[in-house]
Amino acid sequence: MTTTTPVKQIMHERKSVRKYNANTTISRETIMQLLQNATSSPSSSNMQPWRFIVIDDKEIQKNINIFSFNQEQIETASAIIAVIGDTEMYLNSEEIYAENVELGYMPEEIANKLAQDSLGMYGALPKEALLNIVHFDAGLISMQIMLLAKEMGYDTVAMGGFDKSKFAEYMELPTNEVPILLLAIGEAAGPAYGSSRLPIERLVRFNK
Repeated sequence: MTTTTPVKQIMHERKSVRKYNANTTISRETIMQLLQNATSSPSSSNMQPWRFIVIDDKEIQKNINIFSFNQEQIETASAIIAVIGDTEMYLNSEEIYAENVELGYMPEEIANKLAQDSLGMYGALPKEALLNIVHFDAGLISMQIMLLAKEMGYDTVAMGGFDKSKFAEYMELPTNEVPILLLAIGEAAGPAYGSSRLPIERLVRFNK
């Protein structure tokens, strides 16, 4: 007899929740711990291009909803986690690889080479390529955030439907930081809808 592993259970219990208890608060310490755990996510060359803006001020939540298609969950969720991509993430390469040396993960000469390689490679890429990278990496960590939140007893929904230009302007983001998605987090005010999946046989091919 097989048993469902905790990870499988969390995966199947996670649903996109759009109705939240507006009176539920989540401490900033809890959200910080959630995001800290989520940063175990892989990223391109370990450049960790994700940045987060946690919006737990109801007035700001209301304001960003003006250019986010007036989605109820933006105003009633305990917080909105804006996942941001930093297209200048490679500027942190020396710090990142120096930490790897300090932690004993690699010799200093290898770390120095990897840091310089990252600076040279990513620094030479066009903006479009960098945008593709930060979007890909943001997707990886966003899924981890949602699963970790569910494990902690909170619900989430990912939202890509908002005016990213207006969001960047309102939040006064520097040009190297691009908004990618908004994650609502809180306590569900009602059951979420189930959702079907296409048969796996239609989705998978082996080899050619």
